[in-house]
Amino acid sequence: MKLATLCYVQKDDKTLMLFRNKKENDYHEGKWNGLGGKFELSESPEECAVREVEEESGLKVIDMKMKGFITFPMFDGKDDWYVFLFVVTEFEGELKDSPEGTLKWIPNNELTNLNLWEGDKIFIPWLFEEKFFSAKFNYENGKFVDYSVEFY
Repeated sequence: MKLATLCYVQKDDKTLMLFRNKKENDYHEGKWNGLGGKFELSESPEECAVREVEEESGLKVIDMKMKGFITFPMFDGKDDWYVFLFVVTEFEGELKDSPEGTLKWIPNNELTNLNLWEGDKIFIPWLFEEKFFSAKFNYENGKFVDYSVEFY
């Protein structure tokens, strides 16, 4: 089981996205993602989110909100992934080159046009709603199968 965060930094009707094109053997290579990654020992979801945003972008989080939780059973063929999703609305600092890929501010109305995982095209619009969600996205061999969701 892997615990992780996925963070969507937003400003001026744009979201900071990461095009995964720099890491060796990257399961996400060629896809656009939010910022985030695996928990380190003893971290809370919030601590992981803040650390990952700074490591991947150079930005320091001032304010964020947890918007959802997603279960990805056997996502990479090895582990179940449990991912806490955040929207970052206040931050400071300057963007740096990311070790993970190329960072770009994408207009919010164009996000689902990117080369995303199929499930991301479904849940990204939920980030702009007031409700909290808990979802399960099933993939087999890297291919989207189905999902279920509860809104709170």
